[in-house]
Amino acid sequence: MIAARSLTPDVELRIGTLDDAPALADAQVRSREHLRPWEPVRTEKWFTTAGQVERMTGQLERFKNGHVVPWVLAEGDRVVGQITLSDLVPGPFRSASLGYWLAVDALGRGLMGRAVEAVAEIADTELKLHRIEASTLTGNAASQRVLDRAGFHQIGMAPTYLHIDGHWQDCNLYQRILNTREPGA
Repeated sequence: MIAARSLTPDVELRIGTLDDAPALADAQVRSREHLRPWEPVRTEKWFTTAGQVERMTGQLERFKNGHVVPWVLAEGDRVVGQITLSDLVPGPFRSASLGYWLAVDALGRGLMGRAVEAVAEIADTELKLHRIEASTLTGNAASQRVLDRAGFHQIGMAPTYLHIDGHWQDCNLYQRILNTREPGA
């Protein structure tokens, strides 16, 4: 089991649960316009507790099967962000994809940088991964700063990589090599 970690005295990084669905919906509503340019087009259901229950149910099933790790950034009863390792690949690749978002009212506090660092440490020491990859829209300077500060290096640019905010967009591709030990060691 992956233990919770304190990012600040008030904010904890922990595995999300179905009980987080109302707080996730609230964070999505609070941050709807802030996140819109960086996310796929969302249905109205996405912004409801039922929509977040549906999403978390899928993530927790994939977590149980070892394919995803869905953390939330919790500040008391509120969720102020989420960070996920997905597409965990064992064997010689030992890799996963990193995704994250932060609520509009939690910006500027260094929370996502701390969360990315904590997830990288967990990926290395507990999940025994070799690398983590991430992508950002080419214009998402804030997210690029988070990755740069967390030791990620840009490894390329992918044209029309993700369908975000209603159209195909170019993305910068990043990776962080966690270690060079033998797979699974």
